[in-house]
Amino acid sequence: MHWAESKYVMRCKGFTLLETLVALAVIAIAMGAALRSTYLAIDTIGDLKARSAAAWVAQNVINEIQATQLFPEFGTRNGKATQGLQTFQWRQDVTPTQNTSFRRVEVSVSLPEDPEHHLARQVSYVARKTN
Repeated sequence: MHWAESKYVMRCKGFTLLETLVALAVIAIAMGAALRSTYLAIDTIGDLKARSAAAWVAQNVINEIQATQLFPEFGTRNGKATQGLQTFQWRQDVTPTQNTSFRRVEVSVSLPEDPEHHLARQVSYVARKTN
């Protein structure tokens, strides 16, 4: 075997530096996209957890009204509640309806650090109890 033939055989057995750099660049781009996708998925899970807990807070406020069987007064009430190791603030607005035997109750739940961003909102109607 001549020197030129052995050099050709050796060269065909491996990758060139340019091929290796291109492969590394493709892998780096793919890993960056995968990392971003993972970060967005984690962020979405955290948001979903907070929204679910906020929905439970709203439901609890409405359930409390229904459990006491009192006809709520018009106006706004505010409060705080803890759900899932997280503190939320809620706002309850009681407004009239066309039928005077019913009241509209809207409960909005947000985080204390961002009260304008409602994580959950629930509307219910409460009927006057007749004896």
